[in-house]
Amino acid sequence: MLVVIPARLGASRLSRKPLRLLGGAPLVVRVWERVTAFQLEGRCIVATDSDEVAQAVRRAGAEAVMTADRHPSGTDRVAEVAAMPRYAGCDVIVNVQGDEPFLSGEAVRGAAALVSSGRFPLGTAAAPLGAAQLDSPDVVKVVHADDGRAMYFSRAAIPFARNTEDRPARDRLARQHIGVYAYSRDALAQWVALPPHPLEQSERLEQLRPLAAGIAMGVARVSDAVTGQDGVGGGIDTEEDLERANALWPDFITGRA
Repeated sequence: MLVVIPARLGASRLSRKPLRLLGGAPLVVRVWERVTAFQLEGRCIVATDSDEVAQAVRRAGAEAVMTADRHPSGTDRVAEVAAMPRYAGCDVIVNVQGDEPFLSGEAVRGAAALVSSGRFPLGTAAAPLGAAQLDSPDVVKVVHADDGRAMYFSRAAIPFARNTEDRPARDRLARQHIGVYAYSRDALAQWVALPPHPLEQSERLEQLRPLAAGIAMGVARVSDAVTGQDGVGGGIDTEEDLERANALWPDFITGRA
């Protein structure tokens, strides 16, 4: 297995995001520390187009790989790394987004297992979602079929409850997408060879590109205790997210959150 954490400095909503401090260390370093703590088989690297990011993660003891600065998405950056000869022996590639310091080992292992087992060419993860978060465009939602195949991802409230009496059942179905992807080598190559899709461009969600092309993506369901509906979990995209994460961090790393 090859775990890649793509990190770029050009985030629009949170300036210099990978290097912003979480608990006194750069955010991307915290994500790398989190992943390495899972003791997964294989290698974990940070892929970046920034010398500053590479230097920061190397000082922390991580392996950094320099990539091109033209990539439109994290998956494109991961694909560049996966194509390097030194990683040719890795059949399952995992993309852990560089703003997910609260990510669980359950989510990473679950997404990877969907691919390594041969069930799906792509894998990701999701957890139960509080009803109050359904309307937030910053929280990505997913609905999946009975066999675990992702049907759609959206920033909108899905599934939609047409009638008030349907809301309790809807709330039980609501799932928050967790920022991890697993790919077979062939599926990753297929994904990045596809042109951007209008659904992807409308929602600003890259995972809609393979879905629209008919490439199946499995969704590993993880427990609500992992993402913590009290606020533990989720990506860091804004100043408010970073402030919340820093407030949670002391309890999180001591296991009290």
